[in-house]
Amino acid sequence: MAHRTAPGAVAKGGAMTLPAYIIHLERAVGRQQNVAMLCRALGPETTVFSGIDGRAVAPLHAPKPRRTAFPVYPFALRSAEIATFHSHRACWQRMIDDGHPAALIVEDDIALDPPFRAALDLALKTLAPDRLVRFSLTARERGEVVAQGKGDLRVLRPSVIGLGMQALLVTRGAAIRLLQSSVTFDRPVDTFVQMRWLHGVDVLTVLPSGVRERSVEMGGSMIHAPMSFVERLQRETLRPVYRTALALRSIAARL
Repeated sequence: MAHRTAPGAVAKGGAMTLPAYIIHLERAVGRQQNVAMLCRALGPETTVFSGIDGRAVAPLHAPKPRRTAFPVYPFALRSAEIATFHSHRACWQRMIDDGHPAALIVEDDIALDPPFRAALDLALKTLAPDRLVRFSLTARERGEVVAQGKGDLRVLRPSVIGLGMQALLVTRGAAIRLLQSSVTFDRPVDTFVQMRWLHGVDVLTVLPSGVRERSVEMGGSMIHAPMSFVERLQRETLRPVYRTALALRSIAARL
């Protein structure tokens, strides 16, 4: 059994010893080399976690409609989105079962650039019960600055939480809350995480994160599938309406 160290501890030689999980589909052979690179970067406490395959989603995995969550999500969930949500739920449960007070959870299509280490160190300094820190791929979020690092490095509490689940620093308390509030769900996991009033987790974002997406280099997304013209038109019409409603609800939750 690997020796467990405190979150954020660094072993001799600079290797990270923070527990980490890489969510990876076994059939995604084109990503195996990237997974190996992530394992080396994240250190000896890394576990490759088998994600749920959207091609094998059974009716048992399908979410039950939730009509009480506002704003109402206007699109039908795809099997890959359902599988991705269940993959993250299973990973949250695994980190709880493993007894970690906090852990990194990353998807298998990212790269960790040199600025990631400083971003992680600053994120670790902000950890508190029931808190989650997102490593955003973009710098679009705005909000209250919680911690300031060197240069433009900062951790903020965004007014509207951004999308994406590529890299997260999750505390045990946050994992428990997310699990309890997502027994049923009606939207993708990153859209669910945006609803802090629903799950009660304090979601922060670190910018710049040093995390970069590589899915295009490795054959594209495992979630998105071709859409019909009607479906594309519906999404282009309803997406801004949903985003506006989400932004208004997010602001109301902060008041």
